Amino acid sequence: MSTHTFTNTGAGPKPASAPAKPIAPGTRIGHVHLKVADLDRSLAFYQGVLGFELTQRFGAQAAFLSAGGYHHHIGLNTWESGGGRPPEPDRTGLYHLAILYPSPAALADALRRLAEAGIELDGASDHGVSLALYLRDPDGNGVELYWDRPMEEWPRTANGELDMYTRPLDFRLLLDTDSGS
Repeated sequence: MSTHTFTNTGAGPKPASAPAKPIAPGTRIGHVHLKVADLDRSLAFYQGVLGFELTQRFGAQAAFLSAGGYHHHIGLNTWESGGGRPPEPDRTGLYHLAILYPSPAALADALRRLAEAGIELDGASDHGVSLALYLRDPDGNGVELYWDRPMEEWPRTANGELDMYTRPLDFRLLLDTDSGS
């Protein structure tokens, strides 16, 4: 087995064509780990408003949160960022983390939680493939809360290619979804 060293020259990798073998279809992004300025403030948002469960906490330095008993979907830490400021808008970094909800009713519940907590949305869209709410967490990180439509309902062109779009989200229709779903 040979080893290779990747040297980042700052120029980035050369553009490449599609890989000969695509990544395995079952591959998923398992969790996100965020640098935050104030752990308690972030916990109030991710645990208190969105409803994630605390699975482990390391004092005022780190916490791990989950949906449904997984070890963690969201990690929060102040190791390098305690008391820090959000990045400037013209900087590289995280655009947003996306949290996938299992049903439109679960997304409607998230919308109700945000409204009750007085958290403003940056936007809300119907993308054809999904319904999405966009907002900022207490550290200015972009957060997308969304539900994916079943793949067979995704909009397609006459050639069968994906045809995503951005249209205003119908809040009334979303909030009218059966809360038992």
